[in-house]
Amino acid sequence: MERLLAFGDAGWGDEILSGTLLTLQLAAVTLPVGMVLGFLSAFLSLSDSRLLRALGWGYSTAMRGMPELLTLFIVYYGGGLLLNAGLNRISAGASFEISPFLAGVVALGLVFGAYAGEVLRGAFQSLSPGQAEAGLAIGMTRRQIFWRIRLPQLWRFALPGLGNLWVNLLKDTSLVSVITLGELMRMSQVAVRTTKEPFFFFLVACAIYWVMCVLSEVILARMEMRANRGIIRARA
Repeated sequence: MERLLAFGDAGWGDEILSGTLLTLQLAAVTLPVGMVLGFLSAFLSLSDSRLLRALGWGYSTAMRGMPELLTLFIVYYGGGLLLNAGLNRISAGASFEISPFLAGVVALGLVFGAYAGEVLRGAFQSLSPGQAEAGLAIGMTRRQIFWRIRLPQLWRFALPGLGNLWVNLLKDTSLVSVITLGELMRMSQVAVRTTKEPFFFFLVACAIYWVMCVLSEVILARMEMRANRGIIRARA
């Protein structure tokens, strides 16, 4: 079995490694996209405007109600059709092909943002309003209150939920294999079809996903300890 994971022409080690790196790259690029959408969704949901609240609720409900795979298909196939239709109106014959990587980032980012928006909304509502009022009383602007008072405390409430979403994102990257992006699951499937060793390569993929998730949990646990360090000392 070791020869199956050899590097070079003798095995599939380099393909599995490149697929793993692409999986991490896809998740790393999707994370900031999803966080921006999550903050936007949370701000809309907490807005004083009924229209903005309805927009935030509609986005969150629609994205959380659709299967991730369906969202991916809509972005990859439907998004390409809509984009090309718009380009043809501007310039006849113009076309643009959405890459599988871009489609994966957009689709997974939309899903991540919807769930992150709910986590962040709950975290914002957990903050004491008295601190913001105290900031206003000493002459701080709302921008300063957000960056110096609310955001540092926000992570303490949001990190556990966001950490779970990150682990789910790592696993959801496997869905992009259906649109031929050469990430870990796709390369494992190619290796299985060529070698006829499904148990071995799928077990290797499982182990790699498990290692990525465990390392993520360790890092997230340290981040949570840092975010709660003042609270922990006070309780001690």
